[in-house]
Amino acid sequence: LCIDREQCASTGQRVQHFASAAAAPDPPKCCQRRPKQRMCDLPSEPLQYTAIDMQHRQLNRTIAIATGLLMCAVYVLYTFHACLLSGLHRSLRQVSGLATNPSPHTNVRVLHQSPSAQPAAGGTTLAPTTQLPHVRILGSLVRIVPLTVEDGATAGKRPPAAPLRLVSPAATNTTDGSPKYRFLRQQGLRPSRHLPDALIIGVKKSGTRALLEFVRLHPDVRAAGCEVHFFDRHYAKGLAWYRHHMPPTIEGQITMEKTPSYFITREAPRRVRHMNPATRLLVVVRDPVTRAISDYTQARSKKRDMKRFEELAFTNGSAGGVVDTSWGPVRIGVYARYLERWLEHFPPAQLLFVSGERLIADPAVEIGRVQDFLGLKRVVNEKHFYFNSTKGFPCLLKSEERSSPHCLGKTKGRNHPHIDGAAIDRLREFYRPFNQKFYHLTGINFGWP
Repeated sequence: LCIDREQCASTGQRVQHFASAAAAPDPPKCCQRRPKQRMCDLPSEPLQYTAIDMQHRQLNRTIAIATGLLMCAVYVLYTFHACLLSGLHRSLRQVSGLATNPSPHTNVRVLHQSPSAQPAAGGTTLAPTTQLPHVRILGSLVRIVPLTVEDGATAGKRPPAAPLRLVSPAATNTTDGSPKYRFLRQQGLRPSRHLPDALIIGVKKSGTRALLEFVRLHPDVRAAGCEVHFFDRHYAKGLAWYRHHMPPTIEGQITMEKTPSYFITREAPRRVRHMNPATRLLVVVRDPVTRAISDYTQARSKKRDMKRFEELAFTNGSAGGVVDTSWGPVRIGVYARYLERWLEHFPPAQLLFVSGERLIADPAVEIGRVQDFLGLKRVVNEKHFYFNSTKGFPCLLKSEERSSPHCLGKTKGRNHPHIDGAAIDRLREFYRPFNQKFYHLTGINFGWP
């Protein structure tokens, strides 16, 4: 039944067909005369697909899914391969020696050693009592298994908060938010901040910055980048403030800090002992006369209108007068006076005296002594140093793969102003008895003139 043309055009109603599907007549002509106007909307036939079309569609879908999964698998394997080989494999080659040459700090021993065996030089005696980590080297893989040691072996040291984990040296000297630290967290290694295990306490203008930069080449050393001045200026802020200024470390690493003014601060020895009586102390010393001139040179670079060195070092402004010990650069050179204060709170075995002259002439030898003192494997050696003949100062090669050296600041190796020879001789005569006393206290003859 179809509405006539006039009604179809005026009302726009749909065609209503009440006949059965079997007897359905052809669509009324009144609804086909003007197809563009679509006055009567008739349903169109559904789109038909053959079996071959359906198979092609299914095949294309399967190929797309398989390609996507393959690309994801390749990406995951590539990422895992890069992380494993670039970081861990290189570290295992360097730290594999720790399993055969343990140190008292890392408490790592070879699996086939008996618990009662004696460790390597500088180590601690181990006996089965408490649990500490143990490393087994299997080709290029590391497996951590428990090892028992004596409770007293770690007396005076920070107790381990988690099993020791060996990681890439390149992944240690980083900042909190760096990708390398995120990689450590993904491996279950949680860096945390600790109070320092060792301090470089002085002496100013003797090579403390050079010592810090040299020892930081070791992958098991993490040090604060700047001088914190906690024990002389900020002690009232508390140990929590001090800990916050330390770099994050993982178990097995040493935390260090350098502030040269600690050596001459009266309250510093007592405060350091109160923090940790087992703290290891490093003291860099230098010929007090050249140290005083270097101190004056640095001050003069900041204040151009300073008086001449002779006017400040002597009461009457010339070498014929009395040495003015109230002037800082001269007073600091009386090392024995300050060392006696530290020896009242720490035994000599906890202090290491580094020669500033030898640190420049042969840094590998002095850094070797420092690594032994800190209980570290000798990783930093002569391959890490390059002598800059222009500045007369050693530069650093951070790794064997890196060919370009890294030299210290521009102020290192700068020329000193001319000082009258009579003033130098007068100062050497003044320091000579104090130097002899310092030799006696340290048991080392530094050979200063």
